[in-house]
Amino acid sequence: MTGPLGFRILPAPPRLSDELVARFRGVASPNLADAMGRFHFMDPGIRSRTGLSLCGLAVTVLCRPADNLMVHKALQVAEPGDIVVVNTCGNTTSAVFGELMGHTAAAKKLGGIIVDGAIRDVDGIRRLGLSAFSRTVCPGACDKDGPGEINVPIACGDTVVMPGDIVVGDDDGVTVVPRDVAESVLPLVDALVKRERARIAEIQRGVLYKPEIDEALRRKGVIE
Repeated sequence: MTGPLGFRILPAPPRLSDELVARFRGVASPNLADAMGRFHFMDPGIRSRTGLSLCGLAVTVLCRPADNLMVHKALQVAEPGDIVVVNTCGNTTSAVFGELMGHTAAAKKLGGIIVDGAIRDVDGIRRLGLSAFSRTVCPGACDKDGPGEINVPIACGDTVVMPGDIVVGDDDGVTVVPRDVAESVLPLVDALVKRERARIAEIQRGVLYKPEIDEALRRKGVIE
């Protein structure tokens, strides 16, 4: 641990293997959320701004409103492929990430950024091929004074993100896979995908409606 309370830069937890993280690439965020009991997904205010998916390990950042000192430092702390995940403590008008920082992130080969708050220069970030999600887009800037902390538990999009968690983002939103259950989530997702494929095959054979829907309605006395 470095720095006083409020300015801490904590060490990242032991990294999950690249092979494990790679198995989550291409997995749909809704399938991951369903596999985890329909939990661990960010609220719909966290939206893709560049149209690019992401998957990687979280480097978490807690910022004072209207300050991005520790976001700059997180770009240095993060490893290639990592996702910088930022809590701005509710600020939505002071962008903590923009094109210049995007150049740094792209040169570092980071996996993307997620901001519960504002980013700006979206066209420039898109041209860099960098995945970026945020709650808002706003031209306002911010300070670089702190306080702020790195690799601490945060809330982003109304869900908990711990340093080292696997973060998956796509057109549907962002799902967070807690690092301590990542191995156990994969077989649950595989089983879910198999069930969905089987249902699609049923529909293609002409079984358009699931019988359990009417069964549920009969139990509730809606139909006979």
